[in-house]
Amino acid sequence: MKGDFVYLDEFVYLDEHVPGIRWDAKYATRDNFTGKPVDGYLANRIIGTRALCAALRRVQEEAASLGFGLLVWDGYRPQRAVDCFLRWSEQPEDGRTKRRHYPNIDRSQLVDEGYVATKSSHSRGSTVDLTLYSLATGGRARMGGDHDLMDPISHHGASGLTPTEAGNRERLCSIMENCGFARYACEWWHYTLKSEPYSDVYFDFPVT
Repeated sequence: MKGDFVYLDEFVYLDEHVPGIRWDAKYATRDNFTGKPVDGYLANRIIGTRALCAALRRVQEEAASLGFGLLVWDGYRPQRAVDCFLRWSEQPEDGRTKRRHYPNIDRSQLVDEGYVATKSSHSRGSTVDLTLYSLATGGRARMGGDHDLMDPISHHGASGLTPTEAGNRERLCSIMENCGFARYACEWWHYTLKSEPYSDVYFDFPVT
C-alpha cells in the first residue's frame, strides 16, 4: 500500500474524466457473485488510470455515433478484493448467488476455469467491465447474460445467443478493439487497454 502513493496521481474517478459515463460499482454493493460488498470497495465509484479514461472517451464517442452510451461496472480493483474473491471461492456453497452467477459450475472450480484470478488485470488500473445502453431509451443493450455470469454463455463467440444479443456483443467488441483495448475470451464485458501504463504493477489502495 505504501508504495502505491507514488502512482496515485495517475488514478482518477471515471465519472470526472469521462463526462456522461454511467456506472454501477457492483463490488461496492451486495449485487455481485459474493452476495456482499467486497473488501477494498468503500464507495460506489469507479477508478482508473488517466490512460484508461482517455481511451474510454474515444470509446464513448464511437458508441455515441451508433446511438449507444457506456455503463461501467468495474475498473481498478484493489488486490485485497481479489484476495477476498479467492477466500470466497474456498468457502462451502451456500446457494445464495449460484443460480444467477455460476449455475453450471462449482464455486471451487471458478479459479481453474479462469473466472476468478489470483492476480487480476483490474488491479493494474487499466481494465474495465462495461456494457452498452441505448441513448434514446436508456435501456441496456441485450447481451445474452449479465455481468459476472461465470458460464460458457459469457464467452466471446458463445452459441445460444439471439442475433440481437450476438450483434450487440460484436458491436461492443469492435468499438473497444478499435479504441485500443483487448478482449478477455471468457467474459464479453471485460477489456484491458493494450498500452496500459502499469503492465506489471498490482495496486492495493482502497476505492474511496
